[in-house]
Amino acid sequence: MRDPLLFPLFEPVDTLPGIGPKLKPLLEHLIGGSTVWDLLLHLPERWLDRRPVSRFDALVPGKLATVCGEVQAIKPPYNDRAPTRIELSDGTDVLTLTYFRANPRWLQGQFPLGKTRLVSGKVDTFRDALQMSHPDYVLDPERDAPPPGVEPVYALTAGLSNKKVHAAILAALDHLPQTLPEWSDPALLKQKGWPAVHAAFRGLHAPDQYDEDAFARCHARLAYDEALARELTFMRARAKRKQIRAPEIPPAPDALNKLVKTLPYTPTQAQIRATREIMDDLAKSFPMRRMLQGDVGSGKTLVGAFAAVQAAKTGFQTAFMAPTEVLARQQYVTLDTLLSPLGFTVAALTGRDKGRLRDATLIGLGDGTIDVVAGTHALFQEGVQFDKLGLIIVDEQHRFGVSDRIKLRSKGRAPHVLVMSATPIPRTLAQTIHGDLDVSILDEKPPGRRPVETRVLPDSRIGSVIGAIGRALVRGERAFWVCPRVETDGEDGRSAISRAAMLAQHLSEPVGLVHGRLRSDEKDAALEAFRTGKTRILVATTVIEVGVDVPEATIMVIERAEGFGLAQLHQLRGRVGRGQRDSFCLLIYHPPLTATARERLETLRRTEDGFEIAEADFRLRGPGDMLGKRQSGVLDHRILRLPEQKHLTEIAHKDARMASETAETMPPERANALNLLSQLLSPDLRFSD
Repeated sequence: MRDPLLFPLFEPVDTLPGIGPKLKPLLEHLIGGSTVWDLLLHLPERWLDRRPVSRFDALVPGKLATVCGEVQAIKPPYNDRAPTRIELSDGTDVLTLTYFRANPRWLQGQFPLGKTRLVSGKVDTFRDALQMSHPDYVLDPERDAPPPGVEPVYALTAGLSNKKVHAAILAALDHLPQTLPEWSDPALLKQKGWPAVHAAFRGLHAPDQYDEDAFARCHARLAYDEALARELTFMRARAKRKQIRAPEIPPAPDALNKLVKTLPYTPTQAQIRATREIMDDLAKSFPMRRMLQGDVGSGKTLVGAFAAVQAAKTGFQTAFMAPTEVLARQQYVTLDTLLSPLGFTVAALTGRDKGRLRDATLIGLGDGTIDVVAGTHALFQEGVQFDKLGLIIVDEQHRFGVSDRIKLRSKGRAPHVLVMSATPIPRTLAQTIHGDLDVSILDEKPPGRRPVETRVLPDSRIGSVIGAIGRALVRGERAFWVCPRVETDGEDGRSAISRAAMLAQHLSEPVGLVHGRLRSDEKDAALEAFRTGKTRILVATTVIEVGVDVPEATIMVIERAEGFGLAQLHQLRGRVGRGQRDSFCLLIYHPPLTATARERLETLRRTEDGFEIAEADFRLRGPGDMLGKRQSGVLDHRILRLPEQKHLTEIAHKDARMASETAETMPPERANALNLLSQLLSPDLRFSD
């Protein structure tokens, strides 16, 4: 229930004066919401200093200025390309205003000879003379109000001007309660020099003076509030989870040691560390919610197998859910190879399974004779019942919605959940993104994983690339070719469909094709044909970014690589280098490259460290673009700027933990204030119960 004090903030934006049916949808699109509060959270990107300058000789070219002067002359253009020039004088110097293709009658009305005008805009020079082109403001100081001394500048969308947005936000400020209780530690506010909440919003949206330090303090105050609200939500989610009774699954060291002895390699220290953390979680009486994050090829499946063994030894079943049929089948083969020799029963369940095979799997899950099942969304469909589901492992978790995980959890009594992701997240963001989860990181690769040589080539070299693929096919190898689009109106060959046809013609070889417009069964069939060697070249869009394990594939070609994010390029590169042969990733670009694109491709060429790549991608593109649309919700910050304000999340984490530990003795006023903060700025958690 929302506190009545906050009711004015959650009124629709069209309750504000001047916002009618035409303006309302434009504003809602801009602010990503529909309330007065959403409007207030649309903070300025920068501020313009429009304080008047008394003399023209104080003007600085390249800077914004607001000045008064007397109109001395209007000089019409001498040809169609020349501007109209209006000369203003401050009694000593002259400032020329220039207008291109302006209506002469309008100009004469705006600038009567001998009258004083206040103008504001960017100052420049032309032939050593000061000028201002198309001023932002032209006012009569005798009857018009001057422009704001400090003008906030907002991100806009088509149909909205900065003036309209600012006017709406000024009206919204009147809805901000003056009596909001203070939820932040007074000592922290004093130390940082932060204002109260109301003053912080007014200091950003309606500042009295231009003061960059004051803007920074106001923004930091509100960013901290958002970080604190988020951390409080994480703490409450964890506390709530501890009240849920889950199956206690004790460690099974003997069974794990048997599995280790069957491996042709020694687990890495990172795998051992993560396994111990998961073992400890499974033994607790409340449900595990842990993220296992590992780079491409770091061995997440083996860690999942260790957890499944621990569950099976106590009589509990494990459901291993993957986003695609191909990945689910691959996980089944891996798990069956690892666990069947130890006496555990492993099965697969996907949408492809029909008839007697499906019936047998359902019976085995229902009577408990199947210990581990790998599958897709089919695992949580009606008719699928488990005898004792104790552990759920979700691979590529960001490809599943919250409702999917809830449906699968409903198949058991508060089962433990391990979610896995091969998408590297910068270490500096792990707590901010996954604050409601415990996080284990696999930062080592198992021995024997061969490095992938990465080369950056212009698209003029495509002919030689095709020749290299032809030679690789003769050697019995396979190749991926990734295109940025499914199809295109042009004949540039950069679409998946046209590239597949061209490669088939040049190499006289069947070429597989996978893209997002195909039905799921068509994509799975094309991937299976490539995996089994029926086709040895697979042209695709980024649908093959994860979950395709073909050891014979040694070449990854990524066309127009400059248009992809670093993390995505790294994931695509991870599809090769899984066998014993030398592997290559060829990044094909179309010149010229921007400085950012060049740095991105050079970073990928230089390193295979997924976490280093993630840090670089985050720095270059920011969290939303880096994580992609499916994961952007995990960083639904409205105010906080990462990574430069990460220190605020660290302070907020400590403060939230202190608040959680002292909740029972906290004064009611403080508890009420923190509750108001949570109602205003708590995130929509994507991973919690």
